[in-house]
Amino acid sequence: MTLLGRTIAKVPVATVRALVRDRLPGTIVLVTGMTPTPHGEGKTVTAIGLAMGLRRLGRRSVVVLRQPSLGPTFGLKGGAAGSGRTKLEPFDDINLGLTGDIEAVTAAHNLLSAMVDNQLYHSNPVKLDAGQVVWPRALDTEDRTLRAIETRPEKGPGAATRRASFLITPASEVMSIHGLAEDYADLKRRLGKIVVGFTASGAPVRAADLSAAGAMAALLRRSLEPNVVQTSEGTPALVHGGPFGNLSHGTASRISIELGRATSEFCVVEVGFSTELGLEKFVDIVARAARFHASVAVIVVTARAIRYHGVPKVGGVEPPPTNPLGPGLENLEQHIANIRAFGLLPIVALNRFEGDSEGDLAAIASFCREQSVPCELSTARDQGGGGAEQLAKAVIEAASSSKRSSPIYELEDSLPSILGTLTVRLYGGSSVELLPGASADLERLMSYGEARGPICVAKTPLSLSDDPKRLGRPRGFTVRVNRFARASGAEFTLAYLGTVTAMPGLPEHPAAERIDLTADGRITGLA
Repeated sequence: MTLLGRTIAKVPVATVRALVRDRLPGTIVLVTGMTPTPHGEGKTVTAIGLAMGLRRLGRRSVVVLRQPSLGPTFGLKGGAAGSGRTKLEPFDDINLGLTGDIEAVTAAHNLLSAMVDNQLYHSNPVKLDAGQVVWPRALDTEDRTLRAIETRPEKGPGAATRRASFLITPASEVMSIHGLAEDYADLKRRLGKIVVGFTASGAPVRAADLSAAGAMAALLRRSLEPNVVQTSEGTPALVHGGPFGNLSHGTASRISIELGRATSEFCVVEVGFSTELGLEKFVDIVARAARFHASVAVIVVTARAIRYHGVPKVGGVEPPPTNPLGPGLENLEQHIANIRAFGLLPIVALNRFEGDSEGDLAAIASFCREQSVPCELSTARDQGGGGAEQLAKAVIEAASSSKRSSPIYELEDSLPSILGTLTVRLYGGSSVELLPGASADLERLMSYGEARGPICVAKTPLSLSDDPKRLGRPRGFTVRVNRFARASGAEFTLAYLGTVTAMPGLPEHPAAERIDLTADGRITGLA
């Protein structure tokens, strides 16, 4: 282990592989959520609190989280390392770059971008067509003005202005690869498979064709080592990798999860967004690739989110429900069913917010009893691990059932068939429509033999459907696929539903306006 000061350490990749080989693995507990409000419902606080609660009960536990992206940190949500008495430490460092892993991913991504344009500028022996370059540039900042740009190189033999774009680093395929790589050899193999564009005849051009994979892997050498920090109560925490939950697989790195389960009884893993996004991708992408499984899934629920999903639906044409909690409870019911579809036992963590009414909390608990689902109130934010002890006891009991997560579809299924399974079983929809762009993308993927799963769905997290305005539990809708994109190095296919942007924009009043540095060097406003 390499110490980086008194509060952060990195674990060498060889050490992780040795621990995974020599130790019996612990139980993976997933922390997911119901469909959230735009501000989130406290999954990170709940995951940290659960790990601390397990430790208070005498169980060896570790929490495994993604590293916060600077985009959301300075954007709408602010810091993503917990809050109150349930935080990760060193809090400021974790929120503002930690050990530079995301910066390394950005550098590796943009090195490949530069080598693509360099290929076009010089003799271009691989015959890359400038009009068919698909590799963007990356930046870990929310900046909507970079969604579409033009590159204008100086005059030269192959100089040509072309259209290009930026995406935010957590949406980069390099970030996905970083999160799924098993070791250095696997990292370099995956990087070499990245498709950067096509020849005029339609043949894919890959990073390996540009001799870029080795240098990219060198930039990522230290970043592949998991980061060890701790919670506010001293429980071990691994913070590593940062793929988004809608545009990527939304989980901490595979290698950090493997380290966590090799060194604990309970490895608590937060997955991105809700059951039909982060949890589905964990089971169908991450766990399948790494050949491990989860045993328990905790759904984070809030009275705020239940009420949020009780408003009228699309267009406001439906009257307000007689029971304002009804549509929100139906939303929770779908997420409970989703967890069971993956072979897991669901547990509801009712994350209490200031101002929650006792009536709402009681109604949610009653509904969970009707569903035969344990429901435990979590007050970890205000009470630390003590506020999650009852939740921890429920997790320990559920883990004794020896449940194992299993994928919901087979890799041999066609892409439309996989999407149909997800739509009907997890979203509550009825059918899938491929729009013209998606059909053309599918034909191209078929032409070079990569029209295959697993699928990574890029859709709104604010609805079970592909429309963020469809709240509650919509039924019978058609999912429309705008396009497909193959992440060859990550070894999954992206399916874009609805309107999803790879480069978010800042809100009118971003969190950056509240963040400050005092005269004595203290950072404020991150919580």
